[in-house]
Amino acid sequence: MQLLADTQYPDYIIWGVIDWSFRHQRPQQLAQVLSASGRRVFYVSSTLKASNQPGFSIYPLNERGNLFEVQLHLSDPPSIYSTVPSSIQVAQLRYGLGELLLCTRPRAVVGIVHHPFWLDVAKAAPNSRMVYDCIDHHQGFSNTDAGILKLEQQLVLEAQATVFTSDRLAQQWGQTPSAQRTVIRNAADFGFFSRRPVSLFNDPQGRKIIGYYGAIAEWFDTELVSAIADAFAHHLVLLVGEDTTNARHQLRHHPNVQFTGEVSYSTLPSYLYAMDVCLLPFQVIPLTLATNPVKVYEYLSAGKPVVAIDLPETHQFGALIRRAQNPAEFIDGIAHALAEPPDEHRAARQAFAAAQSWEQRRDALLSVTEPQHVPREISVIVVTYNNLALTQACLASLTANAQAAALEIIVVDNGSSDGTPAFLDQWAKANGQVVILNADNRGFAAANNQGLAVATGDYFVLLNNDTQVTPGWADTLRRHLDRNPGIGLVGPVTNNIGNQAKIDLTYSLADMPDRAYGYTYRHLGEWFVLPTLAFFCVMLRRSTYAQVGPLDEAFGCGFFEDDDYCRRVEQAGFFNACARDVFIHHHLSASFNLMDVDQRQALFDRNKAIYEKKWGTWIPHRYG
Repeated sequence: MQLLADTQYPDYIIWGVIDWSFRHQRPQQLAQVLSASGRRVFYVSSTLKASNQPGFSIYPLNERGNLFEVQLHLSDPPSIYSTVPSSIQVAQLRYGLGELLLCTRPRAVVGIVHHPFWLDVAKAAPNSRMVYDCIDHHQGFSNTDAGILKLEQQLVLEAQATVFTSDRLAQQWGQTPSAQRTVIRNAADFGFFSRRPVSLFNDPQGRKIIGYYGAIAEWFDTELVSAIADAFAHHLVLLVGEDTTNARHQLRHHPNVQFTGEVSYSTLPSYLYAMDVCLLPFQVIPLTLATNPVKVYEYLSAGKPVVAIDLPETHQFGALIRRAQNPAEFIDGIAHALAEPPDEHRAARQAFAAAQSWEQRRDALLSVTEPQHVPREISVIVVTYNNLALTQACLASLTANAQAAALEIIVVDNGSSDGTPAFLDQWAKANGQVVILNADNRGFAAANNQGLAVATGDYFVLLNNDTQVTPGWADTLRRHLDRNPGIGLVGPVTNNIGNQAKIDLTYSLADMPDRAYGYTYRHLGEWFVLPTLAFFCVMLRRSTYAQVGPLDEAFGCGFFEDDDYCRRVEQAGFFNACARDVFIHHHLSASFNLMDVDQRQALFDRNKAIYEKKWGTWIPHRYG
């Protein structure tokens, strides 16, 4: 597979509502214009590949190497429209996603979800922003399972942003909380539809052609088309598209109605340019009331007269089309359109369509998917005491990844004497972050409390200075808190710790991120209960901190303040968890290693006694 080298942009995974090859519509159009902007795009088709081996199949869609169709593997795959995936199926699909990420190694991911079926898979992508592109009123489809509708509600709640294709869709979801919402309508490939093809559809009888192309489905108004066929018996009513509602049988008594069946996207202009009038003959039902009709943009790109049923989203076209509220008005509109000179309004129609391009819609979408100003919602507190080289490596890892702009970093130094204060002062000015310099060693708990007291984020992280983080670590930890309100503290897996958060992973620091991906990408979305987290890295909500309070400073320079805080969090009604899809490198006890052995043991014994007085017999951490 030829894959475009890593770009400056996030990769886009489009979780499709249709297969790539099924009718070239909004999902495929957005995929193409996103790839044309230099981004790598992976279009996940709605048809899953039957396989007992989880994974994925990938097919290149352009020569540049940045647009691909992906099929995820699943044993006994269901239809995404009528089935909620089971937990086993979600696990298999997540595994396939992880394998795709291992293959592509994105710097970050934007997931554009077009159908609720994908929610529990899409949201597991690390270092990602999930956007729901709501293109349909799913309740309006007869094959939509009630469970899918519940998933859609959850999708709107969990997505970082929701995009609606119509005002009606936005209004329907107006009472559901959403982080960000905007309307981005459909458009047309103006360059494609504005070019008159050499070869056109030909009616052997030379009749005027009243035409429609698109799905002939449950929302198609066959009674209206029957009335049109009667009113214009000497003209051809041409219906281009797959008939899934038995319209051919219902209109069989009209000799002037012709069905073509499904045709390829590339041949649509040859039918469009043969039409004298273009139709939008839909029933007025909840589904169509929320529809922004893409084919009207395409009709106008060719400069064609359009007669449409009066739907809310047709009003934006103004006098460029004729709207009708009943069959009589529809027939009258067709008659007037047939009577007008062919070029009378062509230029105005095409001028409007030219301004409604997919490139313009892409740019509007990018303002949602790649916002320029991201609030610092996560505050990271790093306590330092000498070990300048470790501190430099830790802070470099914090600022190196794509998420750095969204982090508030607060460094509290406990009276270092190795040049750390001077370095931190320079670093804070260069990076717009916060440094607190203590004159002496106030201890781990007190220094963290200083940082927590000035933190402005909605989420707090306590991070040791002997760690190095991996891309997307903070967002992924935050998602576990957002999706599991019972979790009080969450931490990552690591290479070096004395409890079950330790995993067997051998690497050099140079290849640490790649080796970490080999583990975390195969455990997307996974976490397990771990009652006592080591505070080399933990995250909690501001609200949890407000309930539990600051760390107990009675523990002085360290030992047992993390065990104590875990008990207090449990006492407040939460449980603590370890995320398998976040890895952080840990040197372990770098500050304690600077202490005299006897002094260190005395501190341990003293703090153990304080802990046991509060909580009873201490249960030592264990690995494995």
